[in-house]
Amino acid sequence: MHVFRRMICAGCLIGFLCTWPGAVRALTLEEAMDQAEGSLPALKAADGRVGSREALYKASLSPYLPTLDVATIQEKRKQNSLSFDQSTYDITMAYTLYDGGRRRADRNIARLSRDSEKEERARTLLDLQFDVKSAFFSTIARRDILQHRKVQVEDSRKDYEVAQGRNELGVAKLSDVLQSSVRFEQSKFNLVQGEGELQKSLAELNSLLGRSLETEYDLAGDLESRVSMPDPDRLGRAVLERPEIRQSEYAVDVARNNKTRQLSEYLPIVTASASYNKLEANRLISSLEDKSIGITATWNIFELGKFYRTKAAGFDVQVTRENLEETIRQLILELRVAYEDFVTASRNVLVAEEQLKQAEHNYAQTFGEYKIGKSDIIALVASGIALSNAREQHTVTKLNLVLAKTLIERATGMERIELLE
Repeated sequence: MHVFRRMICAGCLIGFLCTWPGAVRALTLEEAMDQAEGSLPALKAADGRVGSREALYKASLSPYLPTLDVATIQEKRKQNSLSFDQSTYDITMAYTLYDGGRRRADRNIARLSRDSEKEERARTLLDLQFDVKSAFFSTIARRDILQHRKVQVEDSRKDYEVAQGRNELGVAKLSDVLQSSVRFEQSKFNLVQGEGELQKSLAELNSLLGRSLETEYDLAGDLESRVSMPDPDRLGRAVLERPEIRQSEYAVDVARNNKTRQLSEYLPIVTASASYNKLEANRLISSLEDKSIGITATWNIFELGKFYRTKAAGFDVQVTRENLEETIRQLILELRVAYEDFVTASRNVLVAEEQLKQAEHNYAQTFGEYKIGKSDIIALVASGIALSNAREQHTVTKLNLVLAKTLIERATGMERIELLE
């Protein structure tokens, strides 16, 4: 019974701590991207444009269906001394039997415009994911750099206290104290600057996530120092699935359908129609009814503009093809640049790790030698600065590696590059 009561108390305590206002659950990258996708106005606008194009695509079905028009005229007429009311009713149904391919071209254009808008929405989402990843990892890097600067403050404080103690014992000059004091104050300045940089980076991320800009830091994650990458050939094939390329392909098809639409002007339009007309007046005039059914063929023999419009449509097809090739060229180049940045960042991480080890060893050695009088304050301050720079450089190189990976994901149009493995 006592054990059962203890379990209940422990459960209540855990639940209380989880609901305590100060207990904030850390936000992961996946959760951050989900929040951004649900709150960014640009993405909502893209959804609205897709809905608009979808409605226009459905509207393009109208020419394949008959039209029905109903009209009425109510008149009050006076002829000599006779005054009477007259009503006219007209019902007309028409259907296009043949239009040279115009309605088919219009429907194809509407479908391609809808699909192109969907690709634009996909491109907006890719840009959003890139922005969120960049802001997320940049904020984590700022957090790590801030921690390094806190350690830097403690190291410089320790140097200052040792120099001050040695000066009081008469084994160090006052200049040693002043040198270490300047270094100590500079480290505090760097700490304040790091706090500001973290807040700016966090505000940028909060803006993307649709949160208040003053939301406190609540991110979970670390910068990766080892990232695998598929071979360039596989990346190159993935690039060809980018939304921009599909949009350019749709543009080529739209231009072709526009040319087909222009060519339809050289062909006749055949329409079938049926109408019913009724005229009602007064009792002295009997009602008149008129019924008709017929087929109308309209063929434009000459109109100067259509020749030049057809020629312009042919040029448009050529232009869209060249734009497609240019889009492919730019995206492949973008991927290559991002891949080279990734290779460089991967090598720099290894160099920065070794440099950090050497800087830590150098600082520890110099600090120990200064304490026993075998080194001077200038060497100690220089080794402290070198260690501080090595720590921050190591974080920056890891950030560069992650950002290079993010750039490759953007260039290939993939949310996670690991999916290619």
